[in-house]
Amino acid sequence: MSIQTQSLSQADPRRWMALALLCLANFMVIMDTSIIGVALPAIKEALGYSQESLQWVFNAYVIFFGGLLLLGGKLSDLFGHKRMFMWGFLILTLASLLTGLAWNENVLNIGRALQGFGSALIAPSALTIVMTLFSGNPKELGKAMGFWGASAAAGGSAGVFLGGVITQWLSWEWTFLINVPVGILALLLSPGLLPKGKRGKGSIDIFGSLFVTAALVLVVYGIVTAEHNGWRAPTTVWTLISGAALFILFLIIQAVKKEPLIPLKIFKAPNLAAGNIALIMLSGGWIPLWYFLNLYMQQVLKFSAFTGGVALLPMTILIAIFMIVVTGKLIAKFGMKANIVIGLSALGASLILFSNITPVDGSFLVNVLPASLLGALGMSLAYIPSMMTAMSGAKPEEAGLASGLANTSYQIGSAISLAIMVTIAATTTATHTGENPAVALNAGFQAAFLWSGIVAFAGALLALLFVRSPKQADTTMSNTM
Repeated sequence: MSIQTQSLSQADPRRWMALALLCLANFMVIMDTSIIGVALPAIKEALGYSQESLQWVFNAYVIFFGGLLLLGGKLSDLFGHKRMFMWGFLILTLASLLTGLAWNENVLNIGRALQGFGSALIAPSALTIVMTLFSGNPKELGKAMGFWGASAAAGGSAGVFLGGVITQWLSWEWTFLINVPVGILALLLSPGLLPKGKRGKGSIDIFGSLFVTAALVLVVYGIVTAEHNGWRAPTTVWTLISGAALFILFLIIQAVKKEPLIPLKIFKAPNLAAGNIALIMLSGGWIPLWYFLNLYMQQVLKFSAFTGGVALLPMTILIAIFMIVVTGKLIAKFGMKANIVIGLSALGASLILFSNITPVDGSFLVNVLPASLLGALGMSLAYIPSMMTAMSGAKPEEAGLASGLANTSYQIGSAISLAIMVTIAATTTATHTGENPAVALNAGFQAAFLWSGIVAFAGALLALLFVRSPKQADTTMSNTM
């Protein structure tokens, strides 16, 4: 039985209030990747970061979040989704307090890594609880996933806006400390709102967990530092080779171990691999769009941090409305595959537009708003069906694992793609030496938009080829049973 078809004997009367809490958690987890963007200059000045080391304020969180999601999903399945959700919030809250009070860059980096660990426990358990609470009613599930998807997209976009407001009106410390009262509220509400759930049987694959986490950390580390060290530098090459070797060892362990972290047979579930690929390509287009659009507005158009945050609000509002009101209906009418393909295509078209219509003397209404809304529309169409596709074929006892895989795909896809696009932008900018700095920066941004668009279009093609319709999926499942 799949998660999507699992039926509860009686709908939980607290499910919508629980959903609000779970969406708040999802919003916070994603927001923590973006809220510190505007605050980075203030953090650099206050704690003495170098220009190169400043990247770890962002990367320490993303690497440990993405690298530990699989372990978080497994722990959620073994010890209960509610329990891991609350443990994750406890760790995130304490880590946020540590980062907000950090007295040097090492303490801040450790706090950010711990924030990533807490979020890695929260994300898979929260998504599994959502799927469980609403699995008995397809209409309610579609609506609930709309709220879930909107909270994620809004967290990424609103983080920039909130970061600008907080940094300008309070201080950089509050970009971290804002999590503390929210975390305490979540810990107080969770016992009464979330279903107790069941503990699974089995053991933790310690070596598998260590190898896959270390592999992901090394690969992402190698890519994000290649911008400064160079792709051919020995440190970059050996870091990437070591990560690949550890990942191969991880697969060998999974194949021979009796109770592995990831039973490789899970990939026989219809659409699981295709859904995860779609999430990788979606984040590979969406995160660079958000990142470089923010830089274009602030560094080329000379928007203030607050104005740049406000300029992203139309995207956030469109995503929220579309995911909550429209996406579920479109999924019901046209299916997962059509929405994923059209959504990724719209996102790709938006990025290609940005690669051509972002002049140095551009305006928000002409050069930013139309293409940004098209990108937001693509995200709104593709995110929910990609996530549901990645989880729909998993067994109930593997729900946390499937959720961890889906979230890992999205986070690692975003980290890898962003690192590559930042390198492309920096390389392109460097070829325009001697020109106006704004012109050189803009050339780099346009190159990053172009290649990000290619990633999104490639994702649409892969979804068209490999995402199966329900009839195809049913046939595949019967053949593997």
